[in-house]
Amino acid sequence: MKNFLFLFSLLTAAFLSGCASTGSSSTEQMLSAAGFRIKSPETPEQQKIFDQLPAYKVHRGTHDGKVFYAYKDEAQRVAFIGSEKEYQKYQELAVQRRIAQDQVMAAQMNREMAYGWYGAYRPYYGRFYY
Repeated sequence: MKNFLFLFSLLTAAFLSGCASTGSSSTEQMLSAAGFRIKSPETPEQQKIFDQLPAYKVHRGTHDGKVFYAYKDEAQRVAFIGSEKEYQKYQELAVQRRIAQDQVMAAQMNREMAYGWYGAYRPYYGRFYY
C-alpha cells in the first residue's frame, strides 16, 4: 500500500508539473481537476462582485444560504466556482501535491548524501582509506 501511495504521488507530481508547463498555473489545474467550474462575469452585478474578489486566492462565500468557493484568475478574467465538495477535493489534491514534492526532495537529498558515504570517492579497506 505504501509503494502504491508513493507511486501515485510521483505520478500526480509528474502530471501536475506537466500541466503547469502548458501555461496555466498548477492551482488552476487542481481546481479544474477538483470539479470547479469556470465562469466569466456576464452581468454588471457579476462584474462588480468579480472586481471585489481577491486575485489568485480561493475565497469562501455564501449565496442564498449555500456555501461556495471562488478563485479569481485576473489574467484570463474568469472565476473558478465550486461547492464545499469540490473545495474538499481541491484541498486533498493540494496535500497530495505537497507530499509528492516532499518525497521528491527527500529522494534528491538522499541521493546527494549517498555520494559521500560508503567509500564513494575512494576504496575503503577495513579501517583505512587508500
